[in-house]
Amino acid sequence: MTKIVNHWIGGKPVENAAGASGTYGAVTDPATGAVTTRVAFASVDEVDAAVAAAKEAFATWRHSSLAQRTSILFKFRALLDAHRDELAELITAEHGKVHGDALGEVARGLEIVDLACGISVQLKGELSTQVASRVDVSSIRQPLGVVAGITPFNFPAMVPMWMFPLAIACGNTFVLKPSEKDPSASLKLARLLAEAGLPDGVFNVVHGDKVAVDRLLEHPDVKAVSFVGSTPIARYIHTTASANGKRVQALGGAKNHMLVLPDADLDAAADAAVSAAYGSAGERCMAISAVVAVGSVGDELVEKIRERAEKIKIGPGNDPASEMGPLITAAHRDKVASYVTGAAAEGAEVVLDGTGFTVEGHEDGHWIGISLLDRVPTTAKAYRDEIFGPVLCVLRVDTYEEGVDLINASPFGNGTAIFTRDGGAARRFQLEIEAGMVGVNVPIPVPVGYHSFGGWKDSLFGDHHIYGNDGTHFYTRGKVVTTRWPDPSEAPAGVDLGFPRNH
Repeated sequence: MTKIVNHWIGGKPVENAAGASGTYGAVTDPATGAVTTRVAFASVDEVDAAVAAAKEAFATWRHSSLAQRTSILFKFRALLDAHRDELAELITAEHGKVHGDALGEVARGLEIVDLACGISVQLKGELSTQVASRVDVSSIRQPLGVVAGITPFNFPAMVPMWMFPLAIACGNTFVLKPSEKDPSASLKLARLLAEAGLPDGVFNVVHGDKVAVDRLLEHPDVKAVSFVGSTPIARYIHTTASANGKRVQALGGAKNHMLVLPDADLDAAADAAVSAAYGSAGERCMAISAVVAVGSVGDELVEKIRERAEKIKIGPGNDPASEMGPLITAAHRDKVASYVTGAAAEGAEVVLDGTGFTVEGHEDGHWIGISLLDRVPTTAKAYRDEIFGPVLCVLRVDTYEEGVDLINASPFGNGTAIFTRDGGAARRFQLEIEAGMVGVNVPIPVPVGYHSFGGWKDSLFGDHHIYGNDGTHFYTRGKVVTTRWPDPSEAPAGVDLGFPRNH
């Protein structure tokens, strides 16, 4: 029998209103292709019920002390740490990534929980005394209300934890709409939050498709929306939610470049390219998908990448020997494969072709092997599109300046990296490159929790990056209070219709 994953509303699991005859989606094990789970798809009424539970909880949660909020978050962190293997197993079973990679995802999510546990420092206000005669001015930050998160399949635990710990620490209540492709991790997080003592309704989960998403974007009681996903959907989220008066941070797609200069350590660069391109089967928004080789290093670099890539062990995520697992769905596998099969016709040299790869005993899994494309033209679909799979493109340029121009011409600006031994070139690169996150001899420059994550150009819609100081500011709004307490012996100032002046 398949497992049923239901919504989490008001502190408990909630079945579809229509019961067994309601709308459900199928969740497959990517390693076998077998349907293992049925996930409830929320109707408008069920989304409304989750928002109503969150709104009711906000009335009291907003007035809870910082000590109470952080105490619950500390307990949640301890529970999350104790259950990290169990959570990673859920991720592997539904996403397909190998267990070690899933554990890394949980660890990076824990960083933001750590940040939220110290929210007292982030929410400190400001005070200026005696700005005028007996007048003081203070600035404070207050929660928004009900906020929503819409998260992708590739990080079913980490990306939600980029959002809700800070949101609830700031005094908001939260409605999460996770990916319907791997929903079980979100329910595990909800149960751990409840076990930690989070009041009912502060954290809610609704599963589903466009019906659930659109209702969250339109609901008048949802004050802000956080999103991570593809650029077309990020643009839609931003446009629709903004039109409905909501604060929005919508993180979109990427085409992350790695510029390799002639003086770089090519062994280190090849190691980094393979790790960053093929980790999690390329299903990362921070994956390196384009290597830009400068000058004469291209042939040697491509050969070193090929040698390493051919040795990667591909298999089920729950096999300790596996280094890379399957893709999330058969449809996505077929789409990724199309970029490889069509590459030669568009002028690329196919060095490694991973299409047609299978794993013995798991032939129905969503498998694809490692693909490496060299001398890829910028006009090729494999370069222009975000493939989101284990396909690495190599482009050749003659100079550093040509490489920077090529990268800056991309519509995406999520992350980028340079590999070099030249500190001057690295410094110049980090100032000239048009991307939100930059690595110097670091292929995946995902910031630590106390800095913020976010891109430029078509990789971000909205004004705020996610987590860090930007996250705290996104989930709060400022208020300035001006106070005057006259001295008892002071005579009344009388009526003055002039514009107030500080003196």
